[in-house]
Amino acid sequence: MLAGCGASTVSLAGGAREYVATDYPAVLDRWTRTESLFLFDELTRALTVTATFESWDFRWAYVIRYAQDYRLTVPQRQALLQQRLDATHDVHEFYVALYGAEDAQNDLTRADGAWIVRLIDSTGGELAPTAIEAVRRPGVLETRYYPYSNVWRRAFRLRFPAKNGEGRPTIPADAEWFGLRFAGPWGNTDLVWDLAGRR
Repeated sequence: MLAGCGASTVSLAGGAREYVATDYPAVLDRWTRTESLFLFDELTRALTVTATFESWDFRWAYVIRYAQDYRLTVPQRQALLQQRLDATHDVHEFYVALYGAEDAQNDLTRADGAWIVRLIDSTGGELAPTAIEAVRRPGVLETRYYPYSNVWRRAFRLRFPAKNGEGRPTIPADAEWFGLRFAGPWGNTDLVWDLAGRR
């Protein structure tokens, strides 16, 4: 079964947004997915993972909230917004926090860890991350803007190319959904974002 079937659909479209700082929690919720992998024969939870896709839409709301919190000037806010939005042309970035039965094996940066991660979509695409950055000690930014971050979870930033070597989008225009697949010796689970108007 694909995860996230009951979650709201999302759109990868760009364009201006009319967000205020108080909109951030709702936008965060729209772009965040959580799934757990249970081992029923062992009566244990092998993995619980939460991920936020830092889309154009999400980044717009994030910057508005950040600018309000830090009382940025209008030019500072505009520069930060442009920088964050420009990045979406090059990478698909996810903020991920997870925990599982074997904490030592939950480090996604380790080649011998328990889990690998792939960007998947409804057309059959599967892509490995080009970068996995461990957030060693989630600070105030992580715990305030990604409130599912806590001391019991390991946090990471995952980056995938937005285009392949031929210049085509790695989330195809005809994809009905995209997601993250976590797979390993205990099984696999998918976090899925359904795309609006594509079914």
